[in-house]
Amino acid sequence: MELRASNVDKLRDGYFDVLILGGGINGAVSAASLAAKGVKVALVDKDDFAGLTSSNSSNLAWGGIKYLENHEYFLVDKLCRSRNHLMRSYPSTVKEIRFLTTIQKGFRFPAFIVYLGTILYWIIGRFVTRAPKYLSPAGLSKRDGVIDTSSAVGGFEYSDCYLYDNDARFVFNFIRTSLNYGGIAANYVESIGAQRKGGLWHTQLKDTISGETFSLRSRVLINACGPYVDDHNQLTGQHTEHRHLFSKGIHLIVDRITETQRILTFFASDGRLFFVIPMGPKTCIGTTDTQEGSPEVEVLPADRQFVLDNVNALLKLKRPLTVDDVIAERCGVRPLALKGQDGVADWVKLSRKHAIDVDNNNKHLSIFGGKLTDCLNVGDEVSDIVAKLGVAVPYATKRWYGEPGNSVKEEFMHQAILMGLDEMTDRSSSEPLSQRLWRRYGRSAIEMLEMIREDPSCAELLIENSEYLRCEIEHAARREMITKLEDFLRRRSKIALVVRREDIINAPGLKEACQILFGDEAEAKLQEYIEATAAS
Repeated sequence: MELRASNVDKLRDGYFDVLILGGGINGAVSAASLAAKGVKVALVDKDDFAGLTSSNSSNLAWGGIKYLENHEYFLVDKLCRSRNHLMRSYPSTVKEIRFLTTIQKGFRFPAFIVYLGTILYWIIGRFVTRAPKYLSPAGLSKRDGVIDTSSAVGGFEYSDCYLYDNDARFVFNFIRTSLNYGGIAANYVESIGAQRKGGLWHTQLKDTISGETFSLRSRVLINACGPYVDDHNQLTGQHTEHRHLFSKGIHLIVDRITETQRILTFFASDGRLFFVIPMGPKTCIGTTDTQEGSPEVEVLPADRQFVLDNVNALLKLKRPLTVDDVIAERCGVRPLALKGQDGVADWVKLSRKHAIDVDNNNKHLSIFGGKLTDCLNVGDEVSDIVAKLGVAVPYATKRWYGEPGNSVKEEFMHQAILMGLDEMTDRSSSEPLSQRLWRRYGRSAIEMLEMIREDPSCAELLIENSEYLRCEIEHAARREMITKLEDFLRRRSKIALVVRREDIINAPGLKEACQILFGDEAEAKLQEYIEATAAS
């Protein structure tokens, strides 16, 4: 709370080289890239960081194998390069995982033809991942007995990547990077309009927590509002080459379905991809793909039933999954960039590739579409465009992404071994404690070791099955701009995705966690969370 208050103070009537609107993946990487390269940058989001699309993905960082069907080979090549780059830059976070795909009788292509597509995908991916394998129905069952192969004609296994933690956590780490390099960021600050006057953008901002409004001046304005890019461009009178169409996707989280650490892939009853994805001690299933006219979406009973019907039809479960088995839900829109304001497109065939429209005269950028896989390219492209608009970029070649170097990791791991950190891992955890702390916090994980040495209770879980320690909550209180309890439970962590709401609320340690996060406001913030989530 103190960090946010301090940053809002710095925004009031301030002057910046660049103001970024939106703290999803596009805005976050833009802020990290610009701040690290020496640009004076500010970022605001009307809700929490990664509050919409960037916290409702499938947690996949893949090269876009499905785009091969539409012959978008150049796009697949670009995304595979980006995926490989992410793997090298974030080896603890972006991990290779095997996909086990089942082809049912009557599918639009023979199983072997689809398998040949995975070979092509592997070649385009430059052989960075393990080679694909063709499998008979018996081979599929041997790989994972939960798959119902009664209607299968074959399948295959191939590799791609996924995020070990959640997507929102990955996005926030870019926000944190921008702060580390002197950038200013604040959540729950909304742009209510902007005008270009005297060679500068004058943006009216509203602190949605206090209700206060104030102005901020910037040389460049970047609209990275995700699904609301078009809405904000109407406020500022921007005319762009692209616009958005929306596809709604939902996922359901249930207790772990299978012990194998593979992503099970099928083609759902409507012919589109359907996933069964490991999520620590749970499983994430989905997704839907329905066209929407607005970013405002919710999980409808029909969406929920579609996912449940498909998973029950495709897997051999001890008993069918029902609504009562659902622990949590994810729901969001995929903003799909469409070129041409009046054009009509087959939205099903639209890819998630990004587009950046630039108004050179008014120094305004609009970022459309985008995939997490391609995020590092977006950050670099934005920095290049800002430099071309006349803003000084002192450290243009600065590397602004990636995990700390091996020497830092080796020092952390050495200290962790000496203090027996992994022996403190709770038995409900899905991985050793040293791996988890390093992946989430990098260099800052060393500070947590010191906290645990001074007070061993810092290695305790406050919320059962949450995979979050007391020292992590104390770290979040200081450095992660937790403004509402949901910010921590749903986006800085994935607790609200893997622990039922009633179990969270009844957890003996929740009040202590609120006290650490919010101090004197702990009770009010807890009640705010209870009321806000009761309606969902």
